[in-house]
Amino acid sequence: MTRPSLATHSRFVQRVRRRYEAELPLLDPGVPDPGQMQNTFEALQAQGHNMANALRITRQLVLERLLCLDCEQQLPLARVTQAMTELAEFALNHAQAQAQSALDQTHGAPLTPQNQRAQVWIVGMGKLGARELNVSSDIDLIYVYDEDGETAGDALGRNRITNHEYFGKVVRAVYALVGDTTEHGFVFRVDLALRPNGNSGPAAVSLDALEEYLHVQGREWERFAWLKSRVVAPFESVTSGATQALRKIVMPFVFRRYLDYSVFDALRVLHRQIREHAAKRSAGHPERANDVKLSRGGIREIEFTVQLLQVVRAGHFPELRTRPTLSALPRLVRANLMSAQTAQALAQAYVFLRQIEHRIQYLDDQQTHVLPTQDHDLGWIAETMGFASSQTLLSQLDAHRELVAQEFDKLLGGPEPDCKGCNNGKPNNGTQSIDDLLPQLGDAFRQRLQSWCQHPRVLALRDEARERLQRLLGRTAQWVREDRVTEEAAVRLVDWMEPLLRRESYLALLLERPQVHERLLRLLGAARWPARYLLLHPGVIDELASPAMMVERFNAQEFEAELEHRRTSLIGTGEDDEETLLNLLRRAHHAEVFRTLARDVEGKLTVEQVADDLSALADAVLRVTTRWCWAHLKKAHRAQPQFGIIAYGKLGGKELGYGSDLDIVFVFDDDDERAPEAYAALVRKLINWLTVKTGEGDLYEIDTALRPNGNAGLLITSFAAYANYQQQRGSNTAWTWEHQAMTRARCVLGDASMHERFDAVRKAVITAPRDPIGLRAEIVAMRERMASANPVKVGKFDIKYSAGGMIDAEFVMQFLVLSQSGAHPELMANAGNIALLERAESLGLLPAGVGHGAASAYRAMRQVQHKARLNEESIQLASEAMQVQRDAILTLWHQVFAPSPSHP
Repeated sequence: MTRPSLATHSRFVQRVRRRYEAELPLLDPGVPDPGQMQNTFEALQAQGHNMANALRITRQLVLERLLCLDCEQQLPLARVTQAMTELAEFALNHAQAQAQSALDQTHGAPLTPQNQRAQVWIVGMGKLGARELNVSSDIDLIYVYDEDGETAGDALGRNRITNHEYFGKVVRAVYALVGDTTEHGFVFRVDLALRPNGNSGPAAVSLDALEEYLHVQGREWERFAWLKSRVVAPFESVTSGATQALRKIVMPFVFRRYLDYSVFDALRVLHRQIREHAAKRSAGHPERANDVKLSRGGIREIEFTVQLLQVVRAGHFPELRTRPTLSALPRLVRANLMSAQTAQALAQAYVFLRQIEHRIQYLDDQQTHVLPTQDHDLGWIAETMGFASSQTLLSQLDAHRELVAQEFDKLLGGPEPDCKGCNNGKPNNGTQSIDDLLPQLGDAFRQRLQSWCQHPRVLALRDEARERLQRLLGRTAQWVREDRVTEEAAVRLVDWMEPLLRRESYLALLLERPQVHERLLRLLGAARWPARYLLLHPGVIDELASPAMMVERFNAQEFEAELEHRRTSLIGTGEDDEETLLNLLRRAHHAEVFRTLARDVEGKLTVEQVADDLSALADAVLRVTTRWCWAHLKKAHRAQPQFGIIAYGKLGGKELGYGSDLDIVFVFDDDDERAPEAYAALVRKLINWLTVKTGEGDLYEIDTALRPNGNAGLLITSFAAYANYQQQRGSNTAWTWEHQAMTRARCVLGDASMHERFDAVRKAVITAPRDPIGLRAEIVAMRERMASANPVKVGKFDIKYSAGGMIDAEFVMQFLVLSQSGAHPELMANAGNIALLERAESLGLLPAGVGHGAASAYRAMRQVQHKARLNEESIQLASEAMQVQRDAILTLWHQVFAPSPSHP
């Protein structure tokens, strides 16, 4: 006996096969695609069916086919949803064309003030927009037209109506053709409730009205709705690019320029409303509680988890901007917003839940997501999914839903165990006002906060934002009482927040992330300069959310790869204009500086490691910026520039500090006659990209005074001219101080050949024979001039400029390198002053203990200098300070140079 096909259990299939037995062969074999749908539709019209009936019968045939392929041959979910999405697009395009054709005959074409035909676009929202349509889903639509005006009238110029009225008629006509239920059913249930002002709003809205609505009235939950929006009809508008005007309105509404944590509360409210609605529906009907979409751990919670991270982050990270849930998950992994394991588990749960949802709907072609209560229906679902029994199916379902619920709760927040009394930002016993809080505070915190009681910015806050602020201050006060943070940190937090009170997203971020709030307080309490940096770049505080940040180090390769990935995403969306790229570079740079700063003040890095990481960051920024500038250069004459950057000073010596300038020289090695002009344009653009201040700040200040002939010289020279200048060839040659600078120079950008040639030039310069007596006299004279130019107050010791300070050690080392490298090539390495001092002693160029003592002293002075800068303190100390270290460096100076007026 032949076993009946699994599809025949579906009551829907039974009805279709009875009613449309003769029409079933009209749909070609295989997975339905738009071409097959068109053939079937035309065949039905040839049989005498009007458009509305032909669309409905086509839909019945397509759905019956998908059911058979899905349940009997395990058609992948993506193929099912793609076919349903294409069916909706097919139906809407035909319906819109028919509706407008009929209306044109009566009222004429709708016209813009420029006498062009006005366009209306059907925007698919939700699963239609994301190409994830269910087999028995409704379609959420919004109709948007480009311009107001009026129609041309009929052939006699009569029956003119406004464009608004015309497009309202289009909406009603399309609804009738697609959504009305007739003897052949419907094509799709149509829902227009997501349009501006919901069911009380106009059926079609103009672009101007939509823009004003989103700007003035758009609510947070609508950002989630518009995230998946996509124009689905007419096809020609999509392919022609005419819908870009709509995109330019929607994108800034959905994706904000800053990290926007205010959406957390909005999503909590929306989710609570959905759960409450589901609970009401199931009251007295316990079978309705098993909803695979809306119940705890259901499809909606996976979608919300993904969309929340997208809405919060995709303003900064364009690569996260994708509509389908399964497409977004791996992007979240790449952006380090979700672990690969979690993303894989959520993807598996999503596919599993969607397949169950489809089988529930296959039974009777009903828009339901509730598991059937009849054993035979539940058993059929299990069998079509490859399970031996319904119990096995339900066990797997529970496992998936539990995982989804845990991830969702983790994101939206239950109480954090290490945050006593803060309940993840929500007070346990009501929210205290600032006035109520003052008596509980220490003197300094109370005095600083007292001014906020009547502060205009505080008074101007919305009620919701003021409550957030009060909860945040309450949590801060509690942590001060518990000695988790210092009172000084709390005062600095208030100083930092005051200018930012209107930017409510930062209040939301700190409230949503208690661990970020606590780390920020520790950072502010550790030093003054971080507070200033955070005031300039407040968005970087989100970096504190990463628990791994403190144990990581800067990775140039990953940094560059991430920036290139983001640029590729921007190119894909047509947003790779120069301003966007400038801001992208700045955000990435500021975030990396802040990561290093946070590790620094927490004691995770030495001063040398901080300098190494900041120098490596500058190198990477120069490489990326040069590539991007060349790509945007109109005069570029080759695919890759033959161009180099030579770094001097702190960048050259890998001793860069926070806010340090970059001392760099530009060279090119290109015989093309267009080269000089092209590379001059590149350098101008490069300097502009690095130094111009945008809304995100700047990158670096650039100093090019060390180029051949200094500020009187060309901004860029050929490498050959640079080499001749440095190696004393010809009449135009370098000075001794420029050769001193060469001891700390390195090639930071250029191909392998340029690196090799620069190293050869540097070696030739450093090892060139010199008169030691003359060189000593020149360097001592230069040190005297520097002492005169940087006078130190009486009774003070300047770590950098005083006798026995850091400059002395640096000048001694430069002298030793220039005078002794020919005989001792070990000194040629650009290894930094500390390592070179140790090396000079080991080579016998310094008496035993002198080099080591000076190296230790130099390291100690760098540490004091570094700490002083972080605290914004003077590096001029009391005259008796660091006497041991001063004596060590003075001993070094006297050993190499004789005593002098400034160095008795």
